[in-house]
Amino acid sequence: MEIRTAAPGDLDAVAAIEAACFPPAEAAGRESLAGRLAVYPHHFWLLTDGGTVIGFVNGMVTDQPDLQDEMYDQPALHNEAGAWQMIFGVDTLPAYRRRGCAALLLEHVIGQARAQGRRGLVLTCKDRLVHYYAKFGFVSEGISQSTHGDVVWYQMRLRF
Repeated sequence: MEIRTAAPGDLDAVAAIEAACFPPAEAAGRESLAGRLAVYPHHFWLLTDGGTVIGFVNGMVTDQPDLQDEMYDQPALHNEAGAWQMIFGVDTLPAYRRRGCAALLLEHVIGQARAQGRRGLVLTCKDRLVHYYAKFGFVSEGISQSTHGDVVWYQMRLRF
């Protein structure tokens, strides 16, 4: 398995994976994913198996300390010199789950953010996943202000 950054030509693969990983109200649409790939492809990491994309982590960089819903669909808010690496999604095809794929991607992204001099990373997750992200050093800050998909999200932060 290999990790690489994305390119606009990866849109079909990432859109299919996103649709397989999240319910329609929570999944990023094709247009949103295309905008992200166009503006910050170097913050869109793909895990491949034999050349096939099987998972990804993506998110913008910003000086805003908290993940806000408008960030998902407004790639122009990305600030390459920003302090915080936001994570919008940790997606793994169902057939590859429970095999360490998400962990491999997360460890890579954490290493990239550290090497780039960021203050840390921020993500939101459902309460059933708080313990999973805690294994990587993320700390729960409680319920997020996010109303994305009409779901209760918990904001998690990893500080360097």
